[in-house]
Amino acid sequence: MESILQCVLHVSITVLLLLGHMITALEVPLDPKLLEGLPQPPTITHQSPKDYIVDPRENIVVHCEAKGKPHPSFSWTRNGTHFDIDKDPKVMKKAGAGTLVIDISGEKAEAYEGVYQCTARNEHGAAVSNNIVIRQSRSPLWAKERIEPIVAQEGVSLVLQCRPPAGLPPPIIFWMDNNFLRLPQNSRVSQALNGDLYFSNVRAEDTRSDYICYARFPHTQTIQQKQPITVRVLNDSPSGERRPTFLVPSGASSSAMVLRGDVLQLECIAEGLPTPEISWRKDSGDLPMNRTTLHNFQKTLMISDVTEADAGDYRCMASNSQGAVYHIITVTVKAAPYWIRTPKNLILAPKENGVLSCLPSGNPKPTISWSMNGIPIENSPRDPSRKVEEDSIIFSDVQPGSSAVYQCNTSNEFGYLLANAFVNVLAEPPRVLTRPNKVYPVITNGPALLDCATFGSPIPKITWFKEGQNSVLDGDDYEQHKNGTLEIHTAQKADSGKYTCVAMNSLGKKENHVYLEVKEPTRILKQPEYKVVQRNGNVLFECKVKHDPSLIPTMTWLKNDGELPDDERFVVDMDSLTIYNVTEGDEGTYTCIMNTTLDQDTASAKLTLMEATPTPAIIYDQPDPPTDLEMTELQARSVQLTWVPGSDNNSPIQRFIIQYEDVLHQQGVWHNLTEVPGTKTTAHLELSPYVLYTFRVLAVNEVGFSQPSYPSARYQTEPAVPEENPSEVDAAGNEHDNLVISWKALTSLQSNGPGLQYKVSWRQTDGDKDWESVSVANVSKYVVSGTPTYVKYEVKVQAVNDYGSAPEPNAIRGFSGEDLPMAPPEAVQVLVENSTLAEVQWDPINPQMVRGWLKGYKVYYWKEDPQIEEQKVLTFGRNKTQGKLAGLQPYSLYTFNVRAFNGKGEGPPSPNQQFNTPEGVPGPPASLRITNPSLDSLTVEWGPPVELNGQLTGYTLRYQPINSTNELGPLEEVSLPANKTSCTLHSLKYSTRYKFYLNANTVKGAGPAVTEETVIIMDEVRPTSPGFGNVSSSVGEDGAVLSWEYWGLDKNLFVEYTVENSKEEWTKESVNGSQTYLLKGLKPGTYKVRVVAKDHTGVTVHSSQELSITVPVIPSQQVDIATQGWFIGLMCAIALLILVLLIACFIKRNKGGKYPVKEKEDAHADPEIQPMKDDDGTFGEYSDTEDHKPLKGSRTPSNGTVKKDDSDDSLVDYGEGGEGQFNEDGSFIGQYSGKKERDTAEGNESSEAPSPVNAMNSFV
Repeated sequence: MESILQCVLHVSITVLLLLGHMITALEVPLDPKLLEGLPQPPTITHQSPKDYIVDPRENIVVHCEAKGKPHPSFSWTRNGTHFDIDKDPKVMKKAGAGTLVIDISGEKAEAYEGVYQCTARNEHGAAVSNNIVIRQSRSPLWAKERIEPIVAQEGVSLVLQCRPPAGLPPPIIFWMDNNFLRLPQNSRVSQALNGDLYFSNVRAEDTRSDYICYARFPHTQTIQQKQPITVRVLNDSPSGERRPTFLVPSGASSSAMVLRGDVLQLECIAEGLPTPEISWRKDSGDLPMNRTTLHNFQKTLMISDVTEADAGDYRCMASNSQGAVYHIITVTVKAAPYWIRTPKNLILAPKENGVLSCLPSGNPKPTISWSMNGIPIENSPRDPSRKVEEDSIIFSDVQPGSSAVYQCNTSNEFGYLLANAFVNVLAEPPRVLTRPNKVYPVITNGPALLDCATFGSPIPKITWFKEGQNSVLDGDDYEQHKNGTLEIHTAQKADSGKYTCVAMNSLGKKENHVYLEVKEPTRILKQPEYKVVQRNGNVLFECKVKHDPSLIPTMTWLKNDGELPDDERFVVDMDSLTIYNVTEGDEGTYTCIMNTTLDQDTASAKLTLMEATPTPAIIYDQPDPPTDLEMTELQARSVQLTWVPGSDNNSPIQRFIIQYEDVLHQQGVWHNLTEVPGTKTTAHLELSPYVLYTFRVLAVNEVGFSQPSYPSARYQTEPAVPEENPSEVDAAGNEHDNLVISWKALTSLQSNGPGLQYKVSWRQTDGDKDWESVSVANVSKYVVSGTPTYVKYEVKVQAVNDYGSAPEPNAIRGFSGEDLPMAPPEAVQVLVENSTLAEVQWDPINPQMVRGWLKGYKVYYWKEDPQIEEQKVLTFGRNKTQGKLAGLQPYSLYTFNVRAFNGKGEGPPSPNQQFNTPEGVPGPPASLRITNPSLDSLTVEWGPPVELNGQLTGYTLRYQPINSTNELGPLEEVSLPANKTSCTLHSLKYSTRYKFYLNANTVKGAGPAVTEETVIIMDEVRPTSPGFGNVSSSVGEDGAVLSWEYWGLDKNLFVEYTVENSKEEWTKESVNGSQTYLLKGLKPGTYKVRVVAKDHTGVTVHSSQELSITVPVIPSQQVDIATQGWFIGLMCAIALLILVLLIACFIKRNKGGKYPVKEKEDAHADPEIQPMKDDDGTFGEYSDTEDHKPLKGSRTPSNGTVKKDDSDDSLVDYGEGGEGQFNEDGSFIGQYSGKKERDTAEGNESSEAPSPVNAMNSFV
């Protein structure tokens, strides 16, 4: 038994560990660039619904789309077997997807009914779609029947049955008369859910011969019509009044079942006289308020989005003046399977663990089955890293190449759910997704969040560094979140700078740099002030602001928290608002808001309008002080104070402020005690013990505060014991053998009596130590000496006076003083990672050796160089046992030690250890100079690098010419030995600029290069260039032509021109070394023109003499349009179009306007078909299949039009527009959804009245 328990415990722990890992499972970011490079099993992204009803007149489109890397291929099954779409010419698969398009032209849609399933597959797995059941929509004909007239006595109940043919999907039922007007319905006459028409009692006006039931089949856009029903109501033996009875449902009780999430529809229809009224309630509780609606004149109760809580007994009651009857419907709620938790895609690194969970629910409880790549998992290859439970698959120590797509199929008798989830085994080095060099601006003292979004498998570890600091950023000022974001809780100016996040896993490391800019906050220095102004006066509100100079502020003014009126009297300046000619409507509160992109500040002031009055003017001022202060109802701890208000000086008093002076303890200092509204002249004052009170009162109105009143008489309260103890009690030692207990002393008002002292108590928390205590006065600190080092104590401070003690205080805990750690960390070692980075490791210090609160560890390290004596220190947290030493000098010897530190200071260092950093690339050469330039040679001199970082193996010198447009020529390279510091280059081009690059090399590679530029001197015997000559110009229709001769060396030539006698700048056009140039686009006028040559820096070295060119006005040429080819072609096209239209009209006239199927209807008359008459466009009468006698009640008015009468509730109200027609099977077809069915659209062009068919086609 014990072994079984141990096994169960072991399995439970394993599952918990796996689930714990699953919580932190890797998620793939939605970065398209990242996703492009990652292998991914297929995922179904779009598929057709499970129950797919298709229109038999349209092609069948079965959707199946998926994504994956590589892109998946698609295959289909039909009715459980492979569906070879290549063998069926009617079936086409869309490129890049699995979507099927089935062409059913010339075929019957029934041939393609069945159960379809799509599979998307690539080398990493296979995902499958739901089972898609394709069925053709059907609109069968009404069964042929003869309906006898119905005769009923007035007052009895009546049911007209519709009983439409069962279609797919079921039809929509409605009742109309022969004029296509909807039959009126009310609480007496209504349509049931099954389509039947119920009369609770019939009346004489119910007599008619055109009760017609229509069934609309939405998929085929077909309306079927039942034979009209005739009802005659007799009055020779009318029924008397009676209590209600139920027509639907029958009996005293019934039951109904509904699925979770569906709509519950309960129906109660009663008969009786007078007409019964229906009401509903739920026996076991209230009806859900937000989901319950009543329809059909309270006869139908509908509850949407049903839940299990909606099960129970529902009572519908029918009542009239003769009595009441009720029916109980017991509702049970079942549930098709639904997801509590769907399986999520799982991305694991090799050797990692994970769990796929599939948690459905339903009623009855659904069963679960698993598949892998579309194959039942029990038939899949065995995988020792996979364990299948009922609702989960546990993966442990996954291997590369074990990626797959798993399907969870859950079902019960009401349906099924299928979910795909892949397990993708990836090994990816870290990638940083945050944009490099991103700048984060924040406001001083606000939080700063620096992002470091990463991706990698295994999940990378994130560390942050700040420029100039080698230690990892942690501690109280920093918080690193799980997603890698670094949070600085309170950003300061000193926090600005460059930050580096490093993402590392077992496959690599990646860095990213971001920048933090801490800005000054925006502050309003001068706020707008309260203003009182007379009508038609002007008012100025000032709002002066200080803000960070790098932020652009925006000033906004509001009135009563809304926008300023659009009125020119309101003038907004940079730091003020001026209102001219103030009116009554301008009164209100004005707010200035200073916004920047990071913060804002606001301030408000009120504007009050003061009416201009005749002399003497009304003066608004602060109120006069209250008078006649009197104390009544003197109690030990309270008193009643009354006073007489002073004058309000034309501004009503808003409130009174009562102040007191404690003559006994703080004479001359007044404190606010309470406030009362300006309508009161008395106040009940709660007082404290042992205080000698004096009171005074101030009045406040819109203008300001009054002067204080004269003080009241004095009143002293009796002493009492303290009611509270000191606050902010703290216990902490400042020496290794003491404990300092401090507190916030009570005020004189809190002392409640004379002789205030503090009873200070303390004891060690470890063991059964007794409390020690001492009483002190007039202090807020007590030092306990001779304590052990860093021991936990409990401390209490209690207030005591001559009348007793305050309530027993709660004990707080603290520690006695710390001492320096006694020992260094042990097992110190170093791991050199590269030429600039090493990792120091150590074991944690024994807690007994800390002698205080361990704050962390410090690593001291320095380079063994006589010229560098500076030590560097890195600090690491208390839980760290290793630390990185970054920024080391390559090819150097370092010494280091490690020390623990607590609040007192540092402990002894560990023994010094040394390590060597490997060679790195050298620094740049110390100098680079060009000397001894001549016609074709020069000397390059340099100094060795200051930072050798290893043994120099030589230098690499590269150089290349630069032309006048700064374009670089071919690059030459020279390798030089390490002992050389100069080199002479020959065979260079004279008068040419060269750029030189020099870098030093070690075995690790080349270091950074230094560059220099110089120009080879010009040939000294070269003749001087005379510049331009023979400059001339001419003007033609195309523009002005310039020509010249140029003997200079610089080839950057330009033609410059400007309008004569204008101040415009010269316009410049390049001539690309030519000696002629055409100036185009010149407007008529006189221009100054010159030719200039510039060197490679853009400086003009030669310029021709200025020429004056006059461009004349050229008259436009007249063109004869009749001779233009385009005009002749246009006229021919118009003539041809008119000829085609005439031919079409002639053919149309001969063809006539007959209904296209008229001949077929006449030749093959079907008694169920109502053909349209050619003469008036109305319905023909129904014919009986036996005697072909015309039926009554289906005629239209003799003029062939449909009268709308007084009702707007016609068939047109239910339509969507478009033309319609009878089908040859007697059905009625309309264009309900805008689909094109226009095979018989021609003809019928006469101006006769519109056919009722159009009204039928408009029904929805």
